[in-house]
Amino acid sequence: MFAVPLGPDAELRPLQPWQAAEFLANLDRARDHIAPWVGASFVATDIASATAVLQGYADRTARDDGGIWGIWLDDVLVGGVMFVSFSTATGSCEAGCWLEPGAQGRGLIVQAMQVLLAWAFEERGMNRVEWRTDAANVRSIATARRLGLSLDGTLRQALRSPDGAVDLEVWSILAQEWNART
Repeated sequence: MFAVPLGPDAELRPLQPWQAAEFLANLDRARDHIAPWVGASFVATDIASATAVLQGYADRTARDDGGIWGIWLDDVLVGGVMFVSFSTATGSCEAGCWLEPGAQGRGLIVQAMQVLLAWAFEERGMNRVEWRTDAANVRSIATARRLGLSLDGTLRQALRSPDGAVDLEVWSILAQEWNART
């Protein structure tokens, strides 16, 4: 098992199905905060559904088409980052994240995403990383900006929510842009 330091008290590690109870506890602390922004299938409500979410990502990792990593702060899972999709054939992938409120303001998501972006571009040869977010999610948009992503456009009324259709912004960074930054 590897761990990448994200500061003196935080680290990034793979998140596995056997950690479902810890994942569920994190989601319980984050549920109200992240529910408006993530798909309902991600926000597990019991051990079985938490295991299923993590197993889905483990299966994606095995197929080389995604993955999920947790962020631990003082040895407590507080959020994470993931590749929702990952295609070496097309050279394109989609990244995402979540974080519980108590861990905000420390730069953990940006640091963790920088690790994933470096791996995607430098180790796996990806050409494009996308970041898709509800146009009303100002924290996610700010993170995309801090990572150096550019707004490609807005998919109008692309998602349905209990409150009606929502716009989806698509942000991206290309390998040449990433390489110019680092």
